[in-house]
Amino acid sequence: MSKPAQSWPPVDTEPAVPHPDAPAPGSKLGVHYAHCFGCGDEVESGLHIQSTVAEGAVVTSQFTVLDEHQGAPGLAHGGLLACAFDEALGTAVGNLLRKPAVTGKLETDFRRPVPVGSVLHIVAKLDGVAGRKIYVSANGHLNAEDGPIAVQARALFVTVGVGHFTAHGDSDALQKFREARLRSGHQDWDINP
Repeated sequence: MSKPAQSWPPVDTEPAVPHPDAPAPGSKLGVHYAHCFGCGDEVESGLHIQSTVAEGAVVTSQFTVLDEHQGAPGLAHGGLLACAFDEALGTAVGNLLRKPAVTGKLETDFRRPVPVGSVLHIVAKLDGVAGRKIYVSANGHLNAEDGPIAVQARALFVTVGVGHFTAHGDSDALQKFREARLRSGHQDWDINP
């Protein structure tokens, strides 16, 4: 017997209203951490996801599936695709709400294969907020913004304080991150974006 699909968000939420200092629609978003596997520019085999703020509570992201991203021969690894969605959804949360948050739950639905050489266009939107919980979802279109949906995801992010990163992260990496952020003109410990 199949279970009925759960509604999304699964709890009553308030609208997820972008922060007044959120980047404007059309803004290209930079790398939040050079060593991030999702968006970082210093991770050779990383995803190198590029994101742009769209209208409403939406961020669009793209990445090209390379040979290094294979699971089955010629196809993207499913776990890697989940990673791409985690990055895209987290980018929407961090940039639009301007709050440090971490992934609490991530669900992915794989609709069709994603071949090596293809470009996945991910459209992530904020769905609602309930206290510290932020609900987001995304569709991944194959090879065009209006291409067929290959992957869908929804996630729960939880806002955290800077103490989360200082308590659980590597102190040397955190110090380098802090120094790089300060050199680039960001506020001290401005984790997201």
